[in-house]
Amino acid sequence: MPRSDSVSLWDSLIGSGDLAGRSLRGVASKINLSDLAVRSSLDGRRDELRNRSVLIATAEQLTTALALIELDGIERRMILCPGDLPREYLPSVINTAEADAILCDKQAAQLSSFGTECVVTSNLALSASQVQRSGQRPTEWILLTSGTTGQPKLIQHTLVSLTGAITASQLRASGTVWSTFYDIRRYGGLQIFLRALLGGASIVLSNSDEPVGDFLTRAGAEGVTHISGTPSHWRGALMSPMAQKLAPQYVRLSGEIVDQGILDNLRATYPEARIVHAFASTEAGVGFEVHDGLAGFPAGIIGNGNNGVEIKVEHGSLRIRSSRTARQYLGDQSARLADSDGFVDTGDLVELRGDRYHFVGRRDGVINVGGAKVHPEEVEAVLNRHPRVQMSLVRARKNPITGAIVVADVVLKSSDDDGPGAVIQALKQELIEACRDVLAAYKVPAAIRIVPSLDVTASGKLARASA
Repeated sequence: MPRSDSVSLWDSLIGSGDLAGRSLRGVASKINLSDLAVRSSLDGRRDELRNRSVLIATAEQLTTALALIELDGIERRMILCPGDLPREYLPSVINTAEADAILCDKQAAQLSSFGTECVVTSNLALSASQVQRSGQRPTEWILLTSGTTGQPKLIQHTLVSLTGAITASQLRASGTVWSTFYDIRRYGGLQIFLRALLGGASIVLSNSDEPVGDFLTRAGAEGVTHISGTPSHWRGALMSPMAQKLAPQYVRLSGEIVDQGILDNLRATYPEARIVHAFASTEAGVGFEVHDGLAGFPAGIIGNGNNGVEIKVEHGSLRIRSSRTARQYLGDQSARLADSDGFVDTGDLVELRGDRYHFVGRRDGVINVGGAKVHPEEVEAVLNRHPRVQMSLVRARKNPITGAIVVADVVLKSSDDDGPGAVIQALKQELIEACRDVLAAYKVPAAIRIVPSLDVTASGKLARASA
């Protein structure tokens, strides 16, 4: 984590220990961190970006990683543009963030047409640099929300708020190699990137165009010991035989509700790994981690103020207050990030069952069945517990009587979906009965469809839409 006298990622990186032997690893390129002390990816144009508001819009995550290290503390503001951001949103992002410069790589050079004062192309072929790397002032880190549709919101963080959850006791430098399915330009991936760098480790970066089997093979060959992703990332990974190429010591999940099915499947696949799931959001920051291998979280987390984080449940919604939360939204002055007491309403709904809280879904994702509320994730958790189910997606289907009914798409673990029709029909009925055993009647899927795959967004979450 940053030293109290550090104002930049580079200062903190130097303070984290010897850079020798540590690297940033992309699909086809590797950059040794020690080289960055005397070499640059910006071909001598780094000073042109000083004190600017810079949109970092690169095709490669590795180029973004270099920019964050080289420019934090030098720029006034860094805007992290995810690779999947629709092009039509770029003018609004540039205007809202008051970007007066764009940093791109060769694959994204077409961004020079957006009319900012300065466009700099980063190059993975490092060149000699005599530029002083020490930060001069704290830089604003601007992240975009990861919603599946619509104009993203811009959220202002600092290096301090982004690293608030990274404590010295969590950092294990010796032999650690991190990786993540996430894009490091989004909050979940950025957390892992910073954890790796400040923990004295190397990191293997993913690529959105890389098949999951190729990524798993590469991560295994690179000796990855610590790896993170959403539950949807992991469900997709466990469908690949290349999942056996990994031998992780630490597996981390975040970004979606973590049900018992995925935890049990990961435990069976990686019996030697420590499996952790965390709750975090771009606005609220990292709230807490769960280490006991069970879905949900202990009720004792609520209200105890551990590690400077205060958590409460109000009207069923999880709310968080801490120094890890973002400072503000940019542009929309009417959008309040926190309430008058400083708590961020995450929009995630929880329910107390015994001595443990369980996530039941998002407030904005409820299916209304004749006036009764159904959280898709609650039904998915039941379906995903079935031994033949790999993953599922529950959604609404319009109905003239109730307004909507619940239906589900299910991906099986094996080639059972190619079996005789009678076998598939029996399995569908078995899944419906499993739901009836534990759910209210209006929550039970009226129809189940066996599908070969489910769409996952670039942020690693199930793509949800009504039919």
